[in-house]
Amino acid sequence: MKACCLSLVAVFALSAVLGCGNTKQASQSGQPVKVKAVQVIQKDTPMTSEYAGQIQAKNEIKIQARVSGNIIEKLVNGGDSVHKGQPLFRIDPRQYESALNSAQASLAQAEANLSNARLDTDRYRQLAAADAIAEQTLNTQQSVEEQNAAVVEFNRANVQKAADDLADTVIVSPIDGRMDVNDLSVGTYVTAGSTTMATVSSTNPVFVQFSMSENEYLKLASLHKNGMTEQWGETVAITLSDGTQYPITGKVTQVDRGLAQNSGTLTFKATFENPNAILIPGMFARVKISGETIPNAILVPQRAVQQLLEKSFVTVVGADNKAESREVKLGSKVGSYYIVESGLTAADQVVVEGLTKIQSGVALDVTLVTPEELQLSLN
Repeated sequence: MKACCLSLVAVFALSAVLGCGNTKQASQSGQPVKVKAVQVIQKDTPMTSEYAGQIQAKNEIKIQARVSGNIIEKLVNGGDSVHKGQPLFRIDPRQYESALNSAQASLAQAEANLSNARLDTDRYRQLAAADAIAEQTLNTQQSVEEQNAAVVEFNRANVQKAADDLADTVIVSPIDGRMDVNDLSVGTYVTAGSTTMATVSSTNPVFVQFSMSENEYLKLASLHKNGMTEQWGETVAITLSDGTQYPITGKVTQVDRGLAQNSGTLTFKATFENPNAILIPGMFARVKISGETIPNAILVPQRAVQQLLEKSFVTVVGADNKAESREVKLGSKVGSYYIVESGLTAADQVVVEGLTKIQSGVALDVTLVTPEELQLSLN
C-alpha cells in the first residue's frame, strides 16, 4: 500500500514538473506545443573517465651540503634553469684547505717512516741470514714495517676525505631542472646534511597525479578481465585550468599499492612529456582516460533527462506526435550524453527544448535538430 502511494506521488509530481501554465494554455487552445527533439544515437562508444589531477615533478630534490660552513658565493639565482653538475653555491673552503694540507703532511711523514722501516727490515734480514741477530729481532722489525704501512693507508684515507670535503664546498645540481626561489643568501651558515639550501625540480617529463574512489576502481577493474592496470591508462589526456587541451597525451605509469587510509582513494600517476616546460608543479588539470568501448551504446543528450525522486525520465515523441514520458536507466556520462542502459531504442526521438511546456499526452509540433546544432559532443 505504501509503495502504491509513493508511485502515485511520483506520477503527480512528474506531471507537476513537466506541466505548467503554458501546457494548460496549449491544451485549452488545442494547438500543438512547439518543441525541439533529437534522434537517439546508437553507436560504438569508447568509455572515458575524468578525474581531478595535479602536476608534480618527476624528481624533486632538496639540495643539502655535505660540509658545514658559511655560503660565500651564489652562482645562480632562484628560479633559474640548471643542468646536472652545474655549480650552485660555494661554501667557505679555508678550514677544508687546511685540513687537506694537514692530512697530506701526515701522509708524507707516514710514508717516510714506512720507507725507513723497510730499509731496516732489509738490513735485519741480511743480519739474520748471517746469524748476526736473533730471528725474533727480525720478526719484530717486520711487524714495525707492517704497522707503518697501516699508518700510511690510514693517512691516505684522511687525505682522500679532506680532498672530498674541499670539493664538496662547491654545491652542484644533481639533476637537470629548475630551482625554486627560496634559496639561501650569501653569508648564511649551513649545517651538513641538515640545512636545505634550495630545491631543484626536474621539468621533463612530469607526473600528473590523480585519485579514484574504491567504487570507481572496482567498476573499472570489472571491465578488464586481465586487470585494469594492464590495459587501462594507455592514453591519458589533460585539460588545463584555462580550458585548453594539452597537446601531448600521457600514460599511467604508477599505481599505488593500496587505498589511502585518510581518504579511501587509490592514487595514480601518469607520465607526460613536457618539452616546452608548460606544465609546472602545482598546476591543476582535468584528467581524461579512455577505456573500454561499449558496442551499440544508446546515447541521449544530458539536457533531455529530468530527475525526479531518484528516477530519470525523458520525454519521447510518441505516436501521432504526442508527448510520452518514459523512465530510463542511465549509465555513465560520455561528453554531452548519457549512456542509456534501458528504456530507449535507436528509433526514438527525445525532446531537448521545450520540456517545461509539455506533459504526457500533449500534442507536439516537433522540430528535429542535429547534435551539431545543439553543440553536443562525445568528448
